[in-house]
Amino acid sequence: MHYGRWVLGLLTAVLFTGCITPPTPPRIKRNNLGAKPETGPFWWGISSSAFQTEDRGEKPGSPNYFKTDWDLFAEAGRVPPKGDDATFSWSQFDKDLEALKKIGVNHYRFGVEWARIEPHPGQYNEAALRRYVDFARRLKAAGIEPVVTLWHFTFPDWMVVKGKPGRSRWLSPYYRERWPLFVDKVTRAMSPYVRTYVPQNEPNGDLALGYISSVWPPGMFLDFNMHARALTQSTWGFREAAKIIKQNRKDALVMAVVALPYWIRTFWDPTSAYYNFMQRINFAHLDRTYDVCDLIGFNYYYTEYADFTALLALKARRGRNYSLLGWVIQPHSLYKQINIVAKRYGKPIVITENGIATSRDIKRVRYLFNHMLEVKEAMADGADVRGYFVWTLVDNYEWHHGYKAPFGMSRMDPVTKRRLLRPSALFYKGIISTSEESSLLDEVSSQPELPQGFIER
Repeated sequence: MHYGRWVLGLLTAVLFTGCITPPTPPRIKRNNLGAKPETGPFWWGISSSAFQTEDRGEKPGSPNYFKTDWDLFAEAGRVPPKGDDATFSWSQFDKDLEALKKIGVNHYRFGVEWARIEPHPGQYNEAALRRYVDFARRLKAAGIEPVVTLWHFTFPDWMVVKGKPGRSRWLSPYYRERWPLFVDKVTRAMSPYVRTYVPQNEPNGDLALGYISSVWPPGMFLDFNMHARALTQSTWGFREAAKIIKQNRKDALVMAVVALPYWIRTFWDPTSAYYNFMQRINFAHLDRTYDVCDLIGFNYYYTEYADFTALLALKARRGRNYSLLGWVIQPHSLYKQINIVAKRYGKPIVITENGIATSRDIKRVRYLFNHMLEVKEAMADGADVRGYFVWTLVDNYEWHHGYKAPFGMSRMDPVTKRRLLRPSALFYKGIISTSEESSLLDEVSSQPELPQGFIER
């Protein structure tokens, strides 16, 4: 990550100006929120994404060969390449399903790759769409409810104009034309098996990293004007998708998924400008879309200090209170964030991603256990939390970190492609399988029960 540029830019833009105010909560009329949806027993889940796990499955020259904006960004040397294989979740979905059944989750969130389904504008790969539908059908048959993400950071390469970020991705002329048609096509096909959809995964994170910090596509640095334009397009796309989803299945559930790290004010941000800026990043998208959502999902991984010194220290952080990426582990912040979201939006909540990059699985077990305790505590205090999803099933491509951030509760055998479950997966299985009243997380007790023969690795 380009921390030097990020630090200098934010110092100039926000640190001493004092002109950035905190995001104003939306004016919610509690009596107009409507009935809360019935979602059944507590959702114990795992989340994944298409780009991070799927092999391409098409050869160059094939009419269905496709690339994404992330492929182009990697070819330009801006991020590590994913390659054509990843964890083979396209051709070897049965390996994922086998592992999910062993763990015992009742929900699985996976994504569909827009570029795979529509490799060229208006040209659909019907076989690919049928395969995604079959994934959902097989999950359903196994007693696992599919939750489908329609967009998870990647756009088809035909939505990128080289050298013109103002006409690419969210800002592509194709976006308003093709996005509603894509959503309609996918949700019509999925409707027999899928009730819950996520229109966009972490759009707030994508917008910040792509238009402010330059780390992600399209690689813009502190372009606040383009960020604002892309935010407008993104929120339009979310609301349009929500409308189409409801048209294609009357009992469908629309779930937001945003990134919500917990930010802490510090001495080095005397005007709170930095803190307020990061809170705007957290909530600006959701404030504009919550009203078309049945569920508010958010991804929580870490707590961070709202000042430039934290960014400078990130790579140097080591020890039990940090992940491999230098992210601060502070489980109680999840409790705080749940209550902030509950108060701000008044809707049921799902923790849609929670996990840690670590090479020591005992650390993963402790991380998951301690965060589950905070979910349990929030529920005991009245928060309406409907589910908890771990990120993720298997070590995969982690965006600008490449393959150097192991988040998986399993690793892939390079020969058989089987998912070799780690003790953390067995721990999670134990939590799920022994929970008689899972909606109350009764089995998340005072100490994690490690699998027999557990070896710290």
